[in-house]
Amino acid sequence: MMEVRRIVSNTGLLIPLEKLRQGNAEKNWSKHHVSRGETEQVFFNRPLVVVAGEQHAESTPRYYALGHTDAQRLLFIVCTIREDLIRVISACPMSRRERRVYEHAKEEATETDPEV
Repeated sequence: MMEVRRIVSNTGLLIPLEKLRQGNAEKNWSKHHVSRGETEQVFFNRPLVVVAGEQHAESTPRYYALGHTDAQRLLFIVCTIREDLIRVISACPMSRRERRVYEHAKEEATETDPEV
């Protein structure tokens, strides 16, 4: 049986990853050549850096995620959480700055868990 990992929002809400919903898969492919499968892989690979985004009035909170695919492609993902679904709004390759943040998180994770 496959272990289903969860992400934890800054509110402590646990979201089962089998509930991942791809909202803009076609746009992500045409603009950034990021497939739906790649965005899903990011949520299953470690380390995964997730932070809360800016809150806009009357909108669903957004989260920013930095992670990598099974092929080690580094991606930046913007998503929302609606009820028990993760909805990907945008996915693109990480910028230089995002890569630095991710590499730092990876170093920290390796210090605490060598399997990362």
